[in-house]
Amino acid sequence: MGLVYLIALLVSLTGMVVLDRRFRLFYWVNARRAAIVHIIGIVFFLIWDVYGIGQGLFFRGETSIMTGIVLAPELPIEELFFLTLLTYMTMNLFGASNQLFAWFEARSKGAPPAGPTPTPTTPTPDVVS
Repeated sequence: MGLVYLIALLVSLTGMVVLDRRFRLFYWVNARRAAIVHIIGIVFFLIWDVYGIGQGLFFRGETSIMTGIVLAPELPIEELFFLTLLTYMTMNLFGASNQLFAWFEARSKGAPPAGPTPTPTTPTPDVVS
């Protein structure tokens, strides 16, 4: 039972990877730049957590769904995976919003929409009653 939260985080991270791959949001645009941004984000939030723990603001809640493995006092291993998910989701949302804004801009200028061209479908005969 102690792996439930970690497994949920890993499943969520897998979903982020699938979305990223499908829509080319973050890593599939520029993997090197994405890795740098992702690592900087994770390190930033880890520093934030360590500071908060040092100030007595953050603490590890006891629960049966966590592994109990800690990276430092009051810093469970799940926090690292959560921060990875948080930063990945944020960058995927940023990439998706950029694509959406570009699509709206192109549409307002009368340009054809970006992306795959829809395949023509066979017309259905009109039904006469």
